Amino acid sequence: MATIRRFEELEVWKDARKLTTSVYRESRHGAFAQDFGLRDQIQRAAVSVMSNIAEGFASRTTGAFIQFLGYARRSTAEIQSHLYVALDLDYISSEQFDEMYDAADNCSRQLYGFIRYLKTRPDRSGIEEPPAGYDSNPRPPIE
Repeated sequence: MATIRRFEELEVWKDARKLTTSVYRESRHGAFAQDFGLRDQIQRAAVSVMSNIAEGFASRTTGAFIQFLGYARRSTAEIQSHLYVALDLDYISSEQFDEMYDAADNCSRQLYGFIRYLKTRPDRSGIEEPPAGYDSNPRPPIE
């Protein structure tokens, strides 16, 4: 297994980024965009998934990382719950619902697997913080 030096290298973070982009794209149109409470809440939950993965990675302890991954996983469930409201109010189509729900479910499953993995490796082998002054692209493209 290659050493992961930055949170942007984590597949689950990449997928959470795609989920967040999808939630923002779908919630900025029509009646969904006008429902400020629901729109803001689902957007915050989506950003929370990405942010908690990044924050946990930077925590430098296995226990804290696991805790933040748990927060991220709970945010995926929050997104799924909000999607039902958006579907029931006809803010999104069944196809849009299925796409985002499945993306959130995929992130949740990845997070669960990652948590289980980390619980077997308390030394966090293979996950490192980069040395100061590294040179990299600060904004990896959405794949």
